[in-house]
Amino acid sequence: MSICEKPYVLYVAESIYLKISEIKKKNSDFSIINSLEAFIGTNEYNEISSGKFHDKLIKKFEKKVPKETLKLLYIQKDMMIKQLIQFPKLYYAKSHFPLELSQRSFDHLWRMCESYELWCKETKQNHLIFLKIID
Repeated sequence: MSICEKPYVLYVAESIYLKISEIKKKNSDFSIINSLEAFIGTNEYNEISSGKFHDKLIKKFEKKVPKETLKLLYIQKDMMIKQLIQFPKLYYAKSHFPLELSQRSFDHLWRMCESYELWCKETKQNHLIFLKIID
């Protein structure tokens, strides 16, 4: 694996990161937090939180990677489903504060973006860092 070839478990982090970056770019007045919140409920979010993203990823790589790598992707899939659990209309209640499940989703997405930026920084691919979360 070359230094710039990303680990398989970063594919989902990259997908999340790029979509949030796209939302931020299209909405210049949005903060990173607003962009991340806007990501929740998108088709991409729904694919990831339902496990469909990982199903496609696993199918794409199942004959090309070791079984241990596939096991990691299955573990990551389960974790994503649990962390990004979907309950309609639970995001902001009358209090305007995120409910616990929504906050857990937000925190998990934030950590995924941080992980992606850290990998970009470690592999000296600073041109891929758009949100500057770790700065």
